[in-house]
Amino acid sequence: MPGTGSSTAVTRNTLRQQIADALRDEVLAGRLQPGQEFTVKQIAEQYGVSATPVREALVDLSAQGLLDSDQHRGFKVHQFSVDDYRGMTEARSLIVDGVFRQLEKRRCAGVPSKVLVSVRRRAEEAARAARGGDLAILIGYDLRFWRELGALVGNTYISEFLHRLRVQAWVFAVPYLREDPELRDWLWSGHEDLVDALALGDAEKVREVIGAYNDHALAWADRLEQ
Repeated sequence: MPGTGSSTAVTRNTLRQQIADALRDEVLAGRLQPGQEFTVKQIAEQYGVSATPVREALVDLSAQGLLDSDQHRGFKVHQFSVDDYRGMTEARSLIVDGVFRQLEKRRCAGVPSKVLVSVRRRAEEAARAARGGDLAILIGYDLRFWRELGALVGNTYISEFLHRLRVQAWVFAVPYLREDPELRDWLWSGHEDLVDALALGDAEKVREVIGAYNDHALAWADRLEQ
C-alpha cells in the first residue's frame, strides 16, 4: 500500500527521537558518565527496540557533540574539558548578546507581558530549583527557559544552536556539581531578574544580568581548576 512505507518511516523517526531524548536525559542526570562506553546492541536491549533507530539516535547525539563514535568499540559519552566549558560560555555570551541586540533593533526589548508569561513561569521554577539545590529540576526548566528566550528573535538556527551549547555545558557541569558540597552557591538563579528586565525594556539591566551570569560561570570554571 502507498502509505505503508511512509508510516513506517514516521514511526522509526519518532522512536529515534525518543531514544535520543532518553539518552540525553541519562547523560544530563549523570547516569551516563563522561567516557562511559556502550554499544548499539546494549542500548537496543535496554529499551527493547531494534538496532536501527538506536543507531540513528546515537549518530544524532554524536553530531550534537554529546557522544564519540568508535568503529570498533561503539559509542561513549564525550568528555568535555574546562577549556571547552569556557569556550561554550564565551560562545553563548556572544549569541545571547546578539539575540537581545536584535530584539532592541526590532523595538521588542519591552516584550509584552503576555508573550513572557510562559518564559516567566520557567524562570520562576528554574530559580526556585537553583535556590533549593535541586539540580535535576533546574536543568529541565533552565533549558526550556533559554530555549523560549532564544525563540523570541524568530530565528530557529540561533535558537537551536544556543540550545545545543547549553546542553553541552550542562553535560560538562553535572558530574562536578553532583559532587560539590557547595552546590547551591554555584547554581545561577537570576532567571527572574532577566525576565523582569526584558518586561521593562531595560536593555542596560539585561546586559548587567547576562554579564553577571557569564562571570559566575567563568568563576566556577576557575574554581574547578583550583
